[in-house]
Amino acid sequence: MKIIDKKQLAPAIVKFLVEAPLIAKKAQPGHFIILRYQENGERIPLTIADFDREKGTITLVCQGIGKSTEEINQLPIGASFLDLLGPLGQPYPIKKLGTVVCVAGGLGVAPLYPKAKALHEAGNKVISLIGAQRKEMLIMTEEMAAVSAELQFSTDDGSFGYHGFITDPLRAVLTREKVDEVVAVGPVPMMASAVKVAKEFQVPVVVSLNALMVDGTGMCGGCRVTVGGETKFCCVDGPTFDGAAVDFKELMMRQRYYRDQEQEAVHCCKSCKLEEVGK
Repeated sequence: MKIIDKKQLAPAIVKFLVEAPLIAKKAQPGHFIILRYQENGERIPLTIADFDREKGTITLVCQGIGKSTEEINQLPIGASFLDLLGPLGQPYPIKKLGTVVCVAGGLGVAPLYPKAKALHEAGNKVISLIGAQRKEMLIMTEEMAAVSAELQFSTDDGSFGYHGFITDPLRAVLTREKVDEVVAVGPVPMMASAVKVAKEFQVPVVVSLNALMVDGTGMCGGCRVTVGGETKFCCVDGPTFDGAAVDFKELMMRQRYYRDQEQEAVHCCKSCKLEEVGK
């Protein structure tokens, strides 16, 4: 699984073009892969941000927020991942709906793009709303512009676009015109807020959940979420779900479960690097 190209999109966010013909052949919007970059490395789930069946390539976007993802982002062009498992999950159903608002927060643009692209190609009017903490963290803006009839931005610090959360522009769009569906992808609090706004206007809303995952095939149960009062597994039942039925409070609690261990791993990794520099 050779890295053909690599591009820095934002601080700590890297886009990889990877040679993976078998995965590219069957990939659909909404699918993801499980990546292992070395023998003793973690199994990391990453959304397939794009795919090219003819060239046999897939695009992956990785944010370095922990030990493994930081090490993945340091891999050079020409290096190879040890293995990729996929495509996994249920694809997002593409239909001619009418007007669809695609909402992304932060890294959520990567999994949102293939959905927006397919919706656009199916003849829908796509209105895209992208939010980030600050201007330099906005990614894949040109790609989203190419598949959107309208594209709006927001930043938490006001450095670009609307000053505030992306849910405010969402409310404005839903106020001014008829929308047939909202697709929200990003941090859990952002998706929960987008769902709340969509429900106010009685507009169907789907989300792409990023629950903690290990094997990606439904065996470990680590990615379980409650949807409509029933237990679902993100890896085999999702990651796309009816946002109005998701128990976001439970999901946010589960996302914080291994926070201490993650911080410890990052601290140990940095300490080891400092020791190597000292030698």
